[in-house]
Amino acid sequence: MINLPAEAYAIIEGRHSDPFHYLGPHKEDDRTVVRVFLPDATKVDAIDNHGVAMPLERVHDTGLFVGALANGSNQYQLRARYGDDVVDLDDPYRFPRMLSDFDLYLLGEGTDQRIYDKLGAHPREIDGTPGVAFVVFAPNAKRVSVVGDFNFWDARRHPMRVRGAGYWELFVPGAAPGSHYKFDIIGPHGAIPQKADPFAFSAEIRPSTASIVLDTSKVPHPRPAPEGINALGKPMSIYEVHLGSWRRKGSNEWLSYRDLAETLPQYVRDLGFTHVEFLPVNEHPFDGSWGYQPTGMYAPTSRFGSPADFAALIDACHAEGLAVLLDWVPGHFPDDPHGLGQFDGTALYEHANPLQGRHMDWGTLIYNYGRTEVVNFLVSNALFWMDRYNIDGLRVDAVASMLYLDYSRAEGAWIPNKFGGRENSRISSRFNTELFAKFPNATSAAEESTSWPQVSRPVEFGGLGFGYKWNMGWMHDTLNYISKDPIYRKYQHNDILFGLQYAFSENFILPLSHDEVVHGKRSLLGRMPGDEWQRFANLRAYYAFMFGHPGKKLMFMGCEFAQEREWNHDHSLDWHLLEQPSHAGIQSLIRDLNTLYRDTPALHELDCDGAGFEWVVTDDAGNNVFAWMRKGNSPRAQCLVVVNFSPNVYHDYRIRVPFAGKWREVLNSDAGHYGGSNVGNSGEVTTSGLVPELSLTLPPLAAIFLVPEA
Repeated sequence: MINLPAEAYAIIEGRHSDPFHYLGPHKEDDRTVVRVFLPDATKVDAIDNHGVAMPLERVHDTGLFVGALANGSNQYQLRARYGDDVVDLDDPYRFPRMLSDFDLYLLGEGTDQRIYDKLGAHPREIDGTPGVAFVVFAPNAKRVSVVGDFNFWDARRHPMRVRGAGYWELFVPGAAPGSHYKFDIIGPHGAIPQKADPFAFSAEIRPSTASIVLDTSKVPHPRPAPEGINALGKPMSIYEVHLGSWRRKGSNEWLSYRDLAETLPQYVRDLGFTHVEFLPVNEHPFDGSWGYQPTGMYAPTSRFGSPADFAALIDACHAEGLAVLLDWVPGHFPDDPHGLGQFDGTALYEHANPLQGRHMDWGTLIYNYGRTEVVNFLVSNALFWMDRYNIDGLRVDAVASMLYLDYSRAEGAWIPNKFGGRENSRISSRFNTELFAKFPNATSAAEESTSWPQVSRPVEFGGLGFGYKWNMGWMHDTLNYISKDPIYRKYQHNDILFGLQYAFSENFILPLSHDEVVHGKRSLLGRMPGDEWQRFANLRAYYAFMFGHPGKKLMFMGCEFAQEREWNHDHSLDWHLLEQPSHAGIQSLIRDLNTLYRDTPALHELDCDGAGFEWVVTDDAGNNVFAWMRKGNSPRAQCLVVVNFSPNVYHDYRIRVPFAGKWREVLNSDAGHYGGSNVGNSGEVTTSGLVPELSLTLPPLAAIFLVPEA
């Protein structure tokens, strides 16, 4: 053994912060000196590009070797002996840098919109040598190594070099698609738990937490959805799905993405929905979070298969003419040890102060939106799903929690903005600006439950730039109304009227989502009052009311056939209920409501425009009756909607209409094939009087839709 410099011991002990300074080829006295650290190797030769083998001297018994190349070239391979085995391998410390100076400039500026092409793990071939380029952001780390099944998970073998403002990089020959890996980090205060890759495109299934190298060129690109399917003037009826519990197979096993591709799109299309929305598909460690506590923002969960399998599901949906929306969670993330929390030993992605950086309700961490790299991480992630998987839009979860600094916090348990207010001034509209600029056919929808103005208005006019906003107020008010016994509904009459006071202030989606059928709230059918017949009639009336109301529609799986029990993410929906006529009738009604909504311009063309709505009856609280006219772009594109929320039948109910002649009853939720009593208007009504007026029979707990004859 010879006397070694201090940095040699830093290599041996796995704590060197700049391994390229010592390892690999270096020009010294007109020679090319090679230093190699191969733990457990007993002999190493350097083979130059002419095939000449030069033995390297073992200068430390842990596996540190030094020697000179005969011809001075940087092109060489290594031949190492481990006991009786001889292995040829490439030295990762002879390869060039992975990030260009321009890459570093854009990363520092936060304007690289395809950051996922640079960071993470990318299979490459350099100088004819296959391997994987690893890049990770950890600005406060003292040392970062990539570890995996290609190096025995030994942090000494592949320490990385740092570039720019904290981007660690290394090309690892021998790593390949399918390799499992993590980052081993020494932070400012010592070693921390090994971290999964924030930019991993694939990950292990829980409880394992390693990232998996993916060759994205092998993931087929799904075909696009129909052009313009997200436009304000087009029908939008969304079927919200939790992939793990829509159906199950065998012994309560998940359907795979491929299984779902064979059944789900056809089912959704058969029922007439235009869109399908998946609860979060990002990798997440806990099934019970339903995906809302993600750790792998760039990886579709491996619970149901590979990224290629996920792409096949998207393609199958598009083949059926459906748009695909993803539930996206940029508002918080879990503090699992392998995740983003304290990523480099400091609060890198989150705020350091728990008054800013932790959600009290969910026990999760809050992104630091004031940090350029964090915003770039999230915005790029949104664009990634459009770019790689042809996703058609994102529903953004818990927007209110991002907008307000005091969200769900007690007085004094939050930090005001620089003006002393509660608004989060660090929130940027860049997400929507770049999404619509890059993918004009895509859309975004905000789950935002407050009166924050102009959520779905353009950024240039002071809005947040979302395509749509969930109308949480409509959902709460109308469910409160319908859950009351009809005798008391006259006292809640304003619950139905109030939503129209603000219905056109935003581009609204009317959501009957997963949140309304869990946590003791009961199923929608479970909220309906009355005997068995009345419960189903109430639900039919409520659904018909929803489809006649201005705004796009969203319905959680199981609601379409009146699931009786609350949703349970660990079990399939109760498909056996469709054997009962009452449940099958609800499903038939949803199919017909979707068909009517799609095929009737008056019901969708001006969904988000006040010109498409006119109240006709608002003051009949005693009879629980409401009526309104929906209008399309054409003057005769009109549809009269009348809802009777009482169990009484009303004969000769007079309503004035704009056109004389016949009006066809195009849907009656009390029809016998839906499970109703078959009270109605025999398919059509003719006006009477100088001022056209209809004499209607209003069925009990039902809605009717009438359109003028062409």
